[in-house]
Amino acid sequence: MAEEKRRYFATPIDVKKGIIDLTHGAGGRATAQLISQVFARAFSNEILEEGHDGAFLPEIHGTPVVSCDAHVIRPLFFPGGDIGSLAVAGTVNDVAMCGAKPLYIAACFVIEEGFPIADLDRIVQSMGRTAREAGVKIVTGDTKVVEKGHGDGLYITTTGIGEVLPGIRVSGRLARPGDRVIISGSMGDHGMAIMSEREGLSFGSGIQSDSAPLNALVEEICRAAPHVHVLRDPTRGGLATTLNEIASQSSVGIMLDEASIPVHEDVAQACEFLGLDPLYVANEGKLIAIVPEEEAESCLKAMRAAPHGEESAIVGTVTAEDPGYVQMTTLMGGVRMVDWLNADQLPRIC
Repeated sequence: MAEEKRRYFATPIDVKKGIIDLTHGAGGRATAQLISQVFARAFSNEILEEGHDGAFLPEIHGTPVVSCDAHVIRPLFFPGGDIGSLAVAGTVNDVAMCGAKPLYIAACFVIEEGFPIADLDRIVQSMGRTAREAGVKIVTGDTKVVEKGHGDGLYITTTGIGEVLPGIRVSGRLARPGDRVIISGSMGDHGMAIMSEREGLSFGSGIQSDSAPLNALVEEICRAAPHVHVLRDPTRGGLATTLNEIASQSSVGIMLDEASIPVHEDVAQACEFLGLDPLYVANEGKLIAIVPEEEAESCLKAMRAAPHGEESAIVGTVTAEDPGYVQMTTLMGGVRMVDWLNADQLPRIC
């Protein structure tokens, strides 16, 4: 098979110095070379290697879950990740927040003419590594090439498929008075990493994106708190907007404790310098778990012992008062409203 491929592709793609041209999206030999020598090499698995236009998946025994996402982040490479790792981790997390085990991903690429193949290879290799970390398989996809000036380098869309974990039912409508609000770590890392890289700003030791797959952490939560009510990842709009969504859907109030919310010092300083509130800044490797009071401590302990959950903290309580609103006890001892995000602070952060 290897000899056959070498004969078929008499001139291999120049991964180091080559660039994408329109023939790579035309469906002919150049497209086949790109798929074989870049994508298939990074994503190799038995389903993908069947070479069909789609993927034949094994039977899924639990309730199926599907989520889709589009990734238009700028810049494509940033401290702590790139558009490829972000695409996989983001899709894995969206499936996991349904209380599900992610299994498969489909990925589509819109590439601008002139894009360096070396950068594309680096991105898809990163996708492959993140998929292996999460235990998922990239099983099918598509590639399109647009004329120079009609794209912005690279866009990626993904669809994730998984199955609900046994006995788990989560929903934004299920938060109940008395529940505890737990977050899995510091807020605002991803958004400020993108902003600092995009604007050429430096804040101390350098802020890293928190982009990471959280499905293993979700499984630990579900074991420790089998009656978990809500799972969400506070991406665009940050913690504040996500909690407002939950408060509205569940018709409950939420009271936060500002002193309990972890924010890294360099992120806090960057937000202060730029006039931003870290509660509204995007995260890509953090989650919110809303669990019954009696399961909160065991859940917190399990989260702190799991990868990507070491800085987990209980940061608030669900209340029956002021349904649909999020409030916060401040460091000064007062109480303030934590409203929805009303503008796009940081465009194209995912």
